[in-house]
Amino acid sequence: MSADHDHVHTSFALAPAIRAGGVLARGGYQTHRDFIDFIVDGRPLLHRLSDLDAVSPLASDVPPAIFTDHVRRLLLDAEPPLAGGRYVIYGCPECEGIECGAVTAVIERDGDDIVWRDFAWQTAETADLKLNGYHGIGPFRFRGDEYRTELERLLPDGAGRPDGPPGTDPGPVRRRVLLIGDRVAVVARLAAALRAIGIGADIAQDSVVVDVPAAELRSYGAVAFGRAIDRQWRAAVKAAFARAEADVVYVDGLAPIVPLLVAQIEHALDRGPLARRRLTGLAAADGEAVVEVSSTCRVQLTAYRLDRLSRAHTHALFDGVLEPGTHRVPLDARAVRGRSFVVARTTGGVLVAPVAHRPAGARTAAKT
Repeated sequence: MSADHDHVHTSFALAPAIRAGGVLARGGYQTHRDFIDFIVDGRPLLHRLSDLDAVSPLASDVPPAIFTDHVRRLLLDAEPPLAGGRYVIYGCPECEGIECGAVTAVIERDGDDIVWRDFAWQTAETADLKLNGYHGIGPFRFRGDEYRTELERLLPDGAGRPDGPPGTDPGPVRRRVLLIGDRVAVVARLAAALRAIGIGADIAQDSVVVDVPAAELRSYGAVAFGRAIDRQWRAAVKAAFARAEADVVYVDGLAPIVPLLVAQIEHALDRGPLARRRLTGLAAADGEAVVEVSSTCRVQLTAYRLDRLSRAHTHALFDGVLEPGTHRVPLDARAVRGRSFVVARTTGGVLVAPVAHRPAGARTAAKT
């Protein structure tokens, strides 16, 4: 891009994003992170980095004072944290150490403009542009007034987060989930798994939800129902949330498999527009999964199934980088026989689809 030379400006904006957490196939955990992403020329900057699991410094779980420090650095109102005038653009979602690796760039003023240039992958105090530079990204030239207006909204005396009304806190905040189910052991394990990855989870085993204050109900982002919860109970819960004017997503649990339920809830918590998601479609039928992605990214497919004794089985199906478009991935027949489900995961998103055993010619990728 020649913006740094011919003064062609690139638009700058901010938007909520997530790094989806989950219970991984081998039993490990991946932390859920809500953060603010940089929208450069109408597209999330993170999407230009095809195989990067990272978040911006503007994460909702960062202490307010540190969050403000990050904003002021990006505004060039504070000294850069790294040598050579370099700033962290994306870092490790599990920790803050530079040794884990971070995408950094020089941020500088040029007249009334702000320029981001010399992007690099950095694991030490100094960056080696020759070895680790992102030579196809940037430089980006932003109009200074537009740039400052966007970032100043995140400051305590600004207009709040990009998707919220004036006075709200920066970043997505509805990370609590209400779990309603009659299988106590499954619900308890699900709550523990969600808490382990950074999502607040509360359990309600009866219709006491009806008596919860409206402000409390509005703190939830999703409500997950177990399969055995009857229509009358569901209706009462939904009516209580409607009276509270709570904007929640309702999740119907597919099966009593904790990693699968976590994936369903992660999908429900992703409120970003479809146009800004990498993973946009998933269907599974007739021996193949149909996956749709909007930008180059690493995709992992995992199958979960219940056998005749209702025991859960997990199978890793695919792990590779996919180009934008629709892809058909063969499924191992042993992994998806009977009652089974496929989970697709990529940086910032997760989708779930039941495996349909149906006649040929009825394959349609389910949009989210």
